[in-house]
Amino acid sequence: MPLQTVEPRRLYRQIAEQLRSLISAGEFAAGSRLPAERDLAKQLGVSRPSVREALIAMEVEGWVEVRTGSGVYVLDRSKRTNRSKGLQIAASEWGPLELIRARRVVEGEIASMAAVQAKRKDIDAMRKAIDSMKSDADGGVLPIEGDRAFHSAIVEACGNVVLIETVQSFWDSRRGPLFERLVGYFETMKSWQSAIAEHEAIFAAIRAHDGAAARAAMHAHMDKSHSRFSASWRRAKTS
Repeated sequence: MPLQTVEPRRLYRQIAEQLRSLISAGEFAAGSRLPAERDLAKQLGVSRPSVREALIAMEVEGWVEVRTGSGVYVLDRSKRTNRSKGLQIAASEWGPLELIRARRVVEGEIASMAAVQAKRKDIDAMRKAIDSMKSDADGGVLPIEGDRAFHSAIVEACGNVVLIETVQSFWDSRRGPLFERLVGYFETMKSWQSAIAEHEAIFAAIRAHDGAAARAAMHAHMDKSHSRFSASWRRAKTS
């Protein structure tokens, strides 16, 4: 059963469905290693990030196991109980890497607007959020709450309820199993130190009321975030 090209509509789900069908048909036996991401992407006619999202979804659902430094292996579902076969991912869940690309577009413009409109209270809220991120990181705690507070302070400076609720929905999506599993592989204290420096650059541009620089700094942050989550499995930390 050959792989088929897919259309870009909730892409990771289509890819995962094809791979599940191939596994069920015996094309990939239990215990075997799946082709590399780049090979799957080429055969399917999609990007490697979309393949990665599909593989993460399949791992969450109990179809495969990601072994860092080795590859992605098919699990034997015949010996697993219904309870142990994994979580069911909601059809509405966004792909994490696709989400970052969307955030780049939306939050880049939000940062530019904030640079023009931010008041002292907004600047103070951003500074407090970064201080919270640093304090958590110094204490060995992943600074997720400070991160959310920082991006929330930026959008709140724009005074647009639609944008505020949009950014809130971005953050709520981080609680989904796909994003949490990806974070488990690629977020480390070292990566967070880099992210904090990127937040400092955004903050400096907004505080200077430089809209173009704020947009560029937010774009750079999102690009680097995407790169961190797209790194080779060989560079991922062990889970």
